[in-house]
Amino acid sequence: MSKETLFPAVEAFLAGLARTASPATADAYRRDLSALTAFLVAEAIDDWSRLDAALLRRFLGGERLRGLAPRSLARRRAAISRFAAHLVETGRLAHNPASLVKAPRQPRHLPRPLDVDQLARFLDTPHDDSPLARRDQAMLELFYSSGLRLAELAALDLPDLQRQRVRVLGKGGKPRQVPVGRRARQALDAWLSVRGRLAERDAQALFVGVRGGRLGHRGIQRRLAELAKVRGLAEHLHPHRLRHSFASHLLESSQDLRAVQELLGHADLATTQVYTRLDWQHLAASYDAAHPRARRRDNDSGEPS
Repeated sequence: MSKETLFPAVEAFLAGLARTASPATADAYRRDLSALTAFLVAEAIDDWSRLDAALLRRFLGGERLRGLAPRSLARRRAAISRFAAHLVETGRLAHNPASLVKAPRQPRHLPRPLDVDQLARFLDTPHDDSPLARRDQAMLELFYSSGLRLAELAALDLPDLQRQRVRVLGKGGKPRQVPVGRRARQALDAWLSVRGRLAERDAQALFVGVRGGRLGHRGIQRRLAELAKVRGLAEHLHPHRLRHSFASHLLESSQDLRAVQELLGHADLATTQVYTRLDWQHLAASYDAAHPRARRRDNDSGEPS
């Protein structure tokens, strides 16, 4: 049995893929589909119409026993699923068998949260009070205050920021509101008072770069890494680590897992907590009572001044 009857369909699929995908993606898909083709030849399968979920499970199971990492297995399944969809479109398959095969569970590597006191010292380190320094301080405080993702913070526009909360668009375009703590509000006020020196006319982005346009993802990541070095933080700092520290510190203080999940806007919340949605007042109360940098002073009414 040879690959000759199977490979033409693979080549046609890869030729179409190359027009839109990166060369690295196309090469990875070629390796994945070559491995599947070799497996089918060994199984005496010479027609793509015979591809089914049972064969795919055996193939992926063998790859797992061979030592393929979960991430590589997931990519291999994704490549097969996309190719099988192509076979359905071209009439070689009646349905996509990969849809019946679960992707391997991915190990979750969460970043270690920063120590509360260590992070407080880092955030409280004096800066030169320049517009860029005020901007950076506001980003740091907002990341930690509200547990935002990098993409969420980068996409913020001026109207999204209210006095005590910020409106963000999370993964999948899901909107949510997140409290803004007192220290973050102070840093944001300081930044907004000088933002006009940098921002382009009519620019809506909350955070802008030296040229006046919206500050991009890489620019934000680079600024956090540089600030960690300048302020003597002996650990790498990136946006997700601040988000994870936010969640860990808040959960340690509040023991309210549902509130923390809601504040983070986790994608699985919609399926796991449909019947236990928490209202804004409950979330804000949990936040104000527990977050290390959001506890309000006795004489702070929290109302706009």
